[in-house]
Amino acid sequence: MSNSAQPAGDVIPAKSFAHFTTDDVRALVAEFPLAWVSTPRGPIGLASQLPLIGEYDDVGRLSALIGHLARANPLAEALATQRRSTILFSGPSGYVSPQYAGRRDWAPTWNYTQLKILADIEIGPDITPFALKVLIDASEHGRPEPWRIEEIFSRYQRMAAAIVGFRATVRTLEGKFKLGQDEHIDTLGHILAMHPDPDLVRWMRRFNPGA
Repeated sequence: MSNSAQPAGDVIPAKSFAHFTTDDVRALVAEFPLAWVSTPRGPIGLASQLPLIGEYDDVGRLSALIGHLARANPLAEALATQRRSTILFSGPSGYVSPQYAGRRDWAPTWNYTQLKILADIEIGPDITPFALKVLIDASEHGRPEPWRIEEIFSRYQRMAAAIVGFRATVRTLEGKFKLGQDEHIDTLGHILAMHPDPDLVRWMRRFNPGA
């Protein structure tokens, strides 16, 4: 719901929720790596939530996503033949009540972050070891005693045989980051001070650096 109406005398320029940077894409993929990977096969399509790790080009643009899935997952066969996927990332989101805005003449809304990616898929056992390594390295990074795949060496081959890795090369990317950019500064300040979701507040501050 729009909250474009502002107190008398205040004019807030319209801003596009589709304006974002390569750093915003990198941060969203890194912080919220569990994405929907889908293909149009079947009456309603096939989709699974899978953790994905981003690869980036020389100027920081997302160029590919690395992942893996169980061979028993019907999506594995579909990706091998369809070789095209829509991938959806969803970051922090939440309901914003007028209570948080500090105004009764303000309509409630939802703030959210999302990326929609069309990708070409390369899938096969040759990618599996690399896919596992990059996911484990990213997930264990910063822990006092990072877990290493060598710790299950005796079982690794059997477990790895049940999964298959893939690389999704990004063809198109669209995003929407609705994070209060169109709110009056006083209203936004109330929301940032009152909203109970720290992740959503942090991303709202990211897109409203002057607040």
